[in-house]
Amino acid sequence: MNESRAFCPRCGEPMPDRSASDASDADGTGSDDHRDDVADPLRPGAEVEICDSCYFDDFDFVDAPDRIDVRVCAQCGAVHRGNRWVDVGAEDYTDVAVEEVSEALGVHVDVEDVAWQVEPEQVDQNTIRMHCYFTGVARGTPVEEQVTVPVRIARQTCTRCGRIAGDYYASIVQIRAEKRTPTTEEIDRAKEIANTTVAEMEATGDRNAFVTEMSETDDGLNIRVSTNKIGKKISNKMIQEFGGTVNDAETLVTEDSDGNEVYRVTFAVRLPPYRPGDIIDLVDDDQGPVLVRSARGNLKGTRVRTGERYEASYEEGNAPEARKLGEREDAVETTVVTVEDENAVQVLDPETYQAKTVSRPDYFDPDAETVPALKSRAGLHILPDPDPDSVGDADANEPYDPYANPPEGDESDA
Repeated sequence: MNESRAFCPRCGEPMPDRSASDASDADGTGSDDHRDDVADPLRPGAEVEICDSCYFDDFDFVDAPDRIDVRVCAQCGAVHRGNRWVDVGAEDYTDVAVEEVSEALGVHVDVEDVAWQVEPEQVDQNTIRMHCYFTGVARGTPVEEQVTVPVRIARQTCTRCGRIAGDYYASIVQIRAEKRTPTTEEIDRAKEIANTTVAEMEATGDRNAFVTEMSETDDGLNIRVSTNKIGKKISNKMIQEFGGTVNDAETLVTEDSDGNEVYRVTFAVRLPPYRPGDIIDLVDDDQGPVLVRSARGNLKGTRVRTGERYEASYEEGNAPEARKLGEREDAVETTVVTVEDENAVQVLDPETYQAKTVSRPDYFDPDAETVPALKSRAGLHILPDPDPDSVGDADANEPYDPYANPPEGDESDA
């Protein structure tokens, strides 16, 4: 009785019996996956399977480099990958080494159920030896392998930290105010806006975003930032919050490596002459002082004589011709003596303590025992209560917070 069986084309040893499906795969009628096959010398173009012994002779479970060099920024911990620096958020260099080894190691495609673990060994300050252990299954046979990969840490300075150390900046935001000096509150808020804007851009992965310097001057604040994009964004946010205008001017500073001109942009932010909470007396206007509610766009406010709303014309914008009488904080609580009629009320003069008849604005509460009042060159006037819940018209008597969020639809794209 004749027996027909396959032999390994490499060593000549008999091949173990295979199932019909395995045979169809080997002769080309089944699956087209022949990673374990070799060319059949008797049938050009055909492939035959080799035995397990020959297969494992050339089997490489793990493909590992002899050494891995990692460039790490000594200042911020960023890792250089490809042609750029990447923030990896690692707590120490061991975490960086584990991640780099994970990216560098390769496993044979025929191995299934792969599992691996790594044990780092700190050799010295700049070298970590990574002991890697692998297990898996190939051709139904359990396989395992151990490799050791040294990781060399090279401490350098990333582009961002180098620019920060060199006081690099591409844009200047100048905070000024028209016909006045920005207040301490405005300066502090401007610094907060700048830092918040940069933090938001950093959170989106922009490593080039940073504030180089903030310096206060006699007439305002100068903010130096790393890119023109940040300068524009900060300037727009200032205008959205405070009102005012912004102008930009370019200055040619150098050329890049490709010969392109590089410009430094100065954004001049001019805050309005009047702030929310200011009481102003309009020139050529006999309807009484105005308590400013908003300086964004056209100046808006409340007439303290009548309680009516006021809005400057388009031509006047946020800077109508006026003189400042005081601020909301200058008001003092004074006693209400009596309500005379719908248009007048008697209160005590906060300086002489004599009863004085003044105009009764719409926002006056007839049941109030005391009211905030401001005495100025324009006379004595009752101001709105700072709490909008204490009066009927919350919009006309809103607290005059210069840092309140702009109304919906009032913001422009940064």
